Amino acid sequence: MRKSIILITGVNGEIGHGLVRSLHKLGVSNIIGVDLVQADDFVQERAQDCMIGNILDKNLLDRINAQYEIEAIYHMAALLSTRAEFSPVIAHEVNVDGTLNLLDLAMEQAQSQGKPVTFFFPSSIAVYGLPTLEEKLSAGAIGEDDYRHPQTMYGCNKLYCESLGDYYSHYFKRLSVTESKGRVDFRSIRFPGIISAHTLPAGGTSDYVPEMLHAAARGERYDCFVRQDATIPFMTMTDAIRAIELLMAAPPDALTQIVYNVKAFNPSVAEFLSKVKEYYPEADIGFITNDSRQSIIDSWPEDVIDNQARIDWGWEAIHDLDKAFSEYLIPEIRSRYGNS
Repeated sequence: MRKSIILITGVNGEIGHGLVRSLHKLGVSNIIGVDLVQADDFVQERAQDCMIGNILDKNLLDRINAQYEIEAIYHMAALLSTRAEFSPVIAHEVNVDGTLNLLDLAMEQAQSQGKPVTFFFPSSIAVYGLPTLEEKLSAGAIGEDDYRHPQTMYGCNKLYCESLGDYYSHYFKRLSVTESKGRVDFRSIRFPGIISAHTLPAGGTSDYVPEMLHAAARGERYDCFVRQDATIPFMTMTDAIRAIELLMAAPPDALTQIVYNVKAFNPSVAEFLSKVKEYYPEADIGFITNDSRQSIIDSWPEDVIDNQARIDWGWEAIHDLDKAFSEYLIPEIRSRYGNS
């Protein structure tokens, strides 16, 4: 008999770490992690097994399919936004073809088990594309169906994968005599920028915020690559993981859509810097604007509407900007770097 497991791809990444921590606290020990590199001790101590491998390797996925019975897939592996702009073809292969491979795995598992497999996919505000800064400022908070015209390869990948998830959930091989609707239970969150106190940033366009904070804690100079008035929504890693927990725990009949916005706070860079300096008054922060990266931030909304997540699965952020610092970021970062 195959062992029942929860599969996490990209397990060694920022959200992967957070998921492992969260699931472990809930008493879940049947985690199988997959990443390109050896998982660190934190993950290995809390997972049943960690595999080194590529989600583009169908032989690896075939072995997982043969060996395990998968309850849920948390598909975190991706090439992030900044790196994707330097290598768009590779980004498409990893972010789209890799997701397609995992959706195929979920469908095969659902068919063999005779019950749905839940599939979590982390999407992003990168799916949005506001044409000008003026329109961004006038648009304010936007909903899930607004301005879906991404201007980055990462955003294109995420938006297409949302559609793939919808297809696998509702329309898979619709001309076949075998009914497949509902066998893959695809659920997705469009995350804003995520700030983690536990792991260092890893290539996201919104990483100027956590980079600034970690540099201040280390006593190092940091030159921010966007303007001081740049504004997009953010949330803490704690709230991001909590959002995933709430969505994955929701009964299927409570969900009215497959993709949801979530938000917590949306400070400008200047507002965030002011908060950093409350705790690190000697922080050496400058600004050297990278016009290309700035243009990407300008195409993303300054705020989003997350009403449906609140209605359907009880979403509400724990951390506003003040609590993000006082209750999460500063205590954890001071512990990490041994400062006070």
